[in-house]
Amino acid sequence: MEAKQLIIMVIYTILVQIIAIIGYKVIARPKRKMLESAEKRKTEEQDINNRIFLHMTDGIIAFDMEGKIVLINPAAKKLLSISPEDSNFEQVFGKFNLDINMEKIIYLENWTSTEERIEVEDRFVKAFFAPFRNENDRPAGVIAVLQDITEHVKLDNMRKEFIADVSHELKTPITSIMGYADTLLEGEYDKEIQQKFLNVIATEARRMAKLVTDLLTLSRYDNNKNQLQKEQFDLGELVKKCQDKLAIEIKKKGHDVNCFVTADVPPVYADKSDVERVVLNILSNSIKYTPDNGKISIYVGFVYNDAYIKVLDNGIGIPEEDLNRIFERFYRVDKARTREMGGTGLGLSIAKDLLDKNGGSIDIKSIVGEGTEVVIKIPTKIK
Repeated sequence: MEAKQLIIMVIYTILVQIIAIIGYKVIARPKRKMLESAEKRKTEEQDINNRIFLHMTDGIIAFDMEGKIVLINPAAKKLLSISPEDSNFEQVFGKFNLDINMEKIIYLENWTSTEERIEVEDRFVKAFFAPFRNENDRPAGVIAVLQDITEHVKLDNMRKEFIADVSHELKTPITSIMGYADTLLEGEYDKEIQQKFLNVIATEARRMAKLVTDLLTLSRYDNNKNQLQKEQFDLGELVKKCQDKLAIEIKKKGHDVNCFVTADVPPVYADKSDVERVVLNILSNSIKYTPDNGKISIYVGFVYNDAYIKVLDNGIGIPEEDLNRIFERFYRVDKARTREMGGTGLGLSIAKDLLDKNGGSIDIKSIVGEGTEVVIKIPTKIK
């Protein structure tokens, strides 16, 4: 009986061990897989974070309490032109003469600015500084975040220049109008002098009205408030119509103006009023800046998927150094001469904007004293 009980106990012990082993394998295997899976996910997340850090467009630099760089990404090196020799806070930011240091950022962050604008060669960089802490909530260093704000600075400068230009352009005719009007009011003048003064007032008033009209046109296109009304139309007919509209100006200057339309020019697909305005602007410029009894040739043709207008004149021409700036707002080659002829300095800028909106382009070549060539391209209707 004792032997039988002993055998039962041995068998029971073996069964318990077998069950324990089987249970361990059943439980441990999924647990091990879960741990391996979690570790894999952690590794993948770390890899993604590293890639994001390396390919960020914003620069990141972390400094320890001694000012040494402990972390930096390629964007930061590029934005600040950091060399391998620059290994600490002072070496990185000291060359920019900033009124900022590690102590101020860490201990006086509530009383000092933690944002600086840095000029690096031809770029502008905004730097944000902030302290970071360790697990014991004690200061552990400083992190700097860098953003390239070059385009924002350029746009802001352009806005300031534009406001200054508008103010100047409006002030000049207003001053003339007020001066001549006050002179007329102060005393009696013969009819000839009155007529002369009134002509000046009328001319300056028209110039101011044209400037305001041009500014409103630019504003509408800048804010996309002007809806395009594209249609098919004959470009050759439009050019001849524009030539007829300018017939009086052409006759006054005694110019020889000829328009040639090559065969089989397909209809263009654009906003007709926009294209008409561009053509009138270019022809007006040729008429104005070509000396009396000059020669102006207009060609209308087709190449690839674009119809084109080429305007050639033997006018005063444009200096080579000015050609890359003639589409800037208010830019004039000869300011005194342009004002005298009633120009606002916005015509070519408006022409380029109108053509850009319609998928076209404009190109100008010129030689001083020999003349100017303007080529306008406008897309045709693609069926």
